[in-house]
Amino acid sequence: MAGSFLATRFGLDERALDRTLGSALVGRIDHADVFLEASETESVGLEDGEVRQASHQIVQGAGIRVLVGDRTGYAYTDEITRPRLEAAASSARQIAAGSESHAALDLRLAPGTRDLYPVARDDLSRPLPDRVELLRRIDRACRAVDPRIVNVMAGVANESRTIVVATSDGRIVIDEQPMVRVSVTCVAEGSGRKQTGTSGGGGRMGLTALLEHDEPVLGWARAAARQALIGLEAREAPAGEMNVVLGPGWPGVLLHEAIGHGLEGDFIRKGTSAFANLLGERVASELCTVVDDGTLAARRGSINIDDEGTPTGRTVLIEKGRLCGFLQDRQNARLMGVAPTGNGRRESYMHFPMPRMTNTFMLAGEDAPEDIIRSVDRGLYAVSFAGGQVDITNGKFVFSASEAYLIEGGRITAPVRGATLIGNGPDVLTRITRVGSDLALDSGVGTCGKDGQSVPVGVGLPTIRIDGLTVGGTAT
Repeated sequence: MAGSFLATRFGLDERALDRTLGSALVGRIDHADVFLEASETESVGLEDGEVRQASHQIVQGAGIRVLVGDRTGYAYTDEITRPRLEAAASSARQIAAGSESHAALDLRLAPGTRDLYPVARDDLSRPLPDRVELLRRIDRACRAVDPRIVNVMAGVANESRTIVVATSDGRIVIDEQPMVRVSVTCVAEGSGRKQTGTSGGGGRMGLTALLEHDEPVLGWARAAARQALIGLEAREAPAGEMNVVLGPGWPGVLLHEAIGHGLEGDFIRKGTSAFANLLGERVASELCTVVDDGTLAARRGSINIDDEGTPTGRTVLIEKGRLCGFLQDRQNARLMGVAPTGNGRRESYMHFPMPRMTNTFMLAGEDAPEDIIRSVDRGLYAVSFAGGQVDITNGKFVFSASEAYLIEGGRITAPVRGATLIGNGPDVLTRITRVGSDLALDSGVGTCGKDGQSVPVGVGLPTIRIDGLTVGGTAT
């Protein structure tokens, strides 16, 4: 089966991969692997009622990695032929070790254990008119919310990505990964001002789910319009230390950035994370349990296997406030003497893998969300974030809220603009005093950047209350 698949998709057979790995397995090599990738991406964009962009991109290539101690040799080629693969393997070996002997290998296809995204291949692409009509429905839904919506920008992108990983322990693993993403931006104008709102969603699914059952898509359209309109009415955000309530779902991006990156194995091993040397220690309120789970069906951050061929799993990072786990790829796991967790990820064949998150979220608590709001006399309710900055070494973060409201007397009142949340990741976890029962994952828009590489991820959060967080505002 592997031979026919490789021949059809990449024009190779197992012997070619055997010889490639043989060129890499020399001297005292700890690990070597070959990563093959073939992806096809279609996208179309609409602005102000007209199609302004359409593209069809095909990418194919191979990357060869050699690990020796803590050294990595990596080389890639966009020409998948036996000579180019062997030359790349030789280059990777010389970078990592500088040796000259060769080794033989007998590769075997590893059986698949699950399919988190069972999508028929003919559902990965649909005719351009079908996709354009979906965008026109989005445009109409946005404008129907309010005449102050003066412009709509919408896009839909669908990708089919096939990866093959051949490893020096004799395994070949194959995964075919679909992805769909819809993005919506609305511009509202009124009272001499313009405001934008954004929304969207998607996941590892086919296009039919969105084309024929478009209510989720139209919901994202209305959400983008609502956010833009709220911005027109918003007052300047107050500044100072106050109690902050984060809404469910997308606000989990704060958890991802301020805490999740600091739990990735490379930062832990090198001692550059604020969480280094704290395994087993209490780092959060006992109300907090945080997991990374790459096995959730159809979610944007989910994958059957990571980009090193390791099956993904559910890793408990913090349990009832205690730090109990990290996210590991093969190299850092080997150097730390632990098992890989299926979190070795790369943007493409041109990049080597590193520890990355999949779907990272906090588990639900027991409080009703409305009770959490009622418990705050004066504070901020943050529903969505536009972006932020984090220093991994000390956990300090600054996040900009794209949608936020005042809480006054236990009630959500006026929308505010210009609010930023300022704090420290390890410290903010200890300030969580209420956790809601309404865990939600984001709608499927997350993309994570690290060391110049971007990969799709998911985030999630129940409603939580954080006491004494610094809010930067623009109110005088």
